[in-house]
This record gives sequence, structure tokens and C-alpha cells, in this order.
Amino acid sequence: MTGEERARFAEALRFALDAHGDQKRRGTQIPYVSHLVQVAGSVLEHGGDAEQAIAGLLHDALEDCEGVSEAGLRAEFGPEVARIVRAVSDVVEGDTPSRKSPWLLRKRRFIAHLRVQDARVRLVAGCDKLDNLRSLIADLHAEGVETLARFRGTPPQIRWYYEEVRGALGSELPVRLVRELDALVAELARFVPEADPGAPGPAPRSRRSRTVRGADRGRPSRRAGRGARRAGPRR
Repeated sequence: MTGEERARFAEALRFALDAHGDQKRRGTQIPYVSHLVQVAGSVLEHGGDAEQAIAGLLHDALEDCEGVSEAGLRAEFGPEVARIVRAVSDVVEGDTPSRKSPWLLRKRRFIAHLRVQDARVRLVAGCDKLDNLRSLIADLHAEGVETLARFRGTPPQIRWYYEEVRGALGSELPVRLVRELDALVAELARFVPEADPGAPGPAPRSRRSRTVRGADRGRPSRRAGRGARRAGPRR
């Protein structure tokens, strides 16, 4: 990164810290900003440039932060960052951070939208899903399938979603990223034997159980000016 790029990255990190505030990852005490930093780092690790890394830091700002707009991101971080953030946002027209469309509607729309995105957008989206899957699989190993109960989708819906996203990302991502995504999606299938976007499914019952037949990761907000109201995770 050049000196100017480092300064922009630092400003984007301050923006993300302000926007997401004290939000936590769903069902945990982990600061939400940890996910944003992981995504940005993964973008750089897999060959992304500064604008993609900045978009990684801000990728949930439109979706989860009151007072953040595409126009505001464009004015502060430039058109390319705003374009990527918009493209990876899991929202339906008219959604707000506190009032979102039903989970399945949003996921179907996101998958269809992802299929037609360019390689720059798909790298950021792939790194986002990589960090989500890493955390999800680690939690499944540590806590068992009960950990899925904290998500909005059922376990079969969650497996379906990640398999469809993996397909939508295609095979033109960096080889290491493709291989790890494939391995994590396969590992998820070990815990959740069915993939079904419409399956209601029972709640997980026992910590001892290794698979379940029947819960996406929650996310959690920027400033409008400097005082945007923070919206909690609603994934």
C-alpha cells in the first residue's frame, strides 16, 4: 500500500469502529469489528488491492448501520469502494438495518445478484463468507449443532445458502481461497445432512448430537455525520 492508501484504510477502520460500535457477533461476546478486520486482511492476503480491502472493512455498513448511505460512502471513500460495498450487501430494496425482509427472500436475492458480479466484488464476497464459515465450523466443533439455533435460518437452509453462495462465487477466485471455501462447505455438510431452502426443521436438541435435520451468521452501525444510531445484528 502507498502512504495515501494506508491513510484511507485507517480512516475506513475508524469509520467501521464508529459505525458498528459495541456490536457483537450473534450469540457471542466477540466484537463485530473483528469480522471486518478479518475480511479486509483476507482480501489483501488473496491479492486484493487497497480499495477492495477498504470495501472489506465496510462491507456490512449499508446493511447493518443506521445513517450510512451509498452516497455517503462514495463521497468519503470513492465510487469503487461504494460500488463493491453495495454489491456485497445482503439487502432488498426498502430494507433498513432495523427492518429487513424475510431471511429466505434476502438470501435468494443475494445469491442471484452474486452470480452476475465481477471478480473484484466476488473476491470481497468470498473473503466475507470464508470468515463466516471459519467461525461457524469452529463453533460447531466446539459447541455442537446447538450453536445453529442462534441463526435466523434453519440448519438445512444454512447449508443450502453456503452451497449456493459457493457456486455463485465460481472458480475464478484465487486457488487457496477456492480450496478453503470448498473444504469448509464440505465440513458443514458433515454436521447438517440436508440442504433445503424451505425446510422448517426442528431445533437442535442435544449438545452431544453431531448432526441435525432441521438455524446464517448474525451480524450486527456508522455515523450519520458522527452520531448514527447503532442497529443490532439482524441476520
